[in-house]
Amino acid sequence: MNLRDKAQIMDEASIRRVLTRIAHEILESNKGITNVALVGIRRRGGPLAERLATAIETIEGTRPPVGVLDITLYRDDLTTLSSQPEVRGTHVPFDVTGLNVVLVDDVIYTGRTVRAALDALMDLGRPRRIQLAVLVDRGHRELPIKADFVGKNVPTSSAEVISVYVREIDGVDKVTIQEPA
Repeated sequence: MNLRDKAQIMDEASIRRVLTRIAHEILESNKGITNVALVGIRRRGGPLAERLATAIETIEGTRPPVGVLDITLYRDDLTTLSSQPEVRGTHVPFDVTGLNVVLVDDVIYTGRTVRAALDALMDLGRPRRIQLAVLVDRGHRELPIKADFVGKNVPTSSAEVISVYVREIDGVDKVTIQEPA
């Protein structure tokens, strides 16, 4: 499907402001940073988790541990994606058992990616609590999953696509709404 940009809804400055606000919300919700870890859902959740950790470090003076979770083999649509799915690997260099883990992703849509991430995370240990931070919530949930920390709620039609670009992967920071061309 060919898509074209309909609107840019966030730029570099607004993404930075939103991540700073979410960092404050994470600190408030967890009464500080003790026993908190951030785990980004691979691809764009990883860089966003790193940026949240940097913002938290700026505020608190302590950087929480950060990991990246590859959910490829946990997806419920794995057979429809590819006959040879590309697994990039999970890198969570700490034990999640007993921690308050904040899963970080770019967009929440149906909730299926988060469900897969919860399964993958539980295979690593038993966190005390799991919270979810997303840059954009676009609605249309198919599972009863809700983000604890949301950068921006963006009502969309099911034909529209939210595209998040981060400089670590894409060379630019922005969020756009795209529609069929």
